[in-house]
Amino acid sequence: MAKRIQFSTVGGPEVLEYVDFEPEALGPQEVLVRNKAIGLNFIDTYYRSGLYPAPELPSGLGTEGAGVVEAVGEGVT
Repeated sequence: MAKRIQFSTVGGPEVLEYVDFEPEALGPQEVLVRNKAIGLNFIDTYYRSGLYPAPELPSGLGTEGAGVVEAVGEGVT
């Protein structure tokens, strides 16, 4: 079981939730990365607040990360 910080509705910092989730099965040409560090930018606060529309809800924070590859999908070399 993995953990993530997400929001299911827009608003202030109080809408952030620390939740358990199960990563989806890997598809072809995909990798699973265990993040060790995530970069947060002002765009993340815009998504959370509703100033910019989030791609879909629930949504997570951070679009930049560094970590370790845990698994690879078919066709990944």
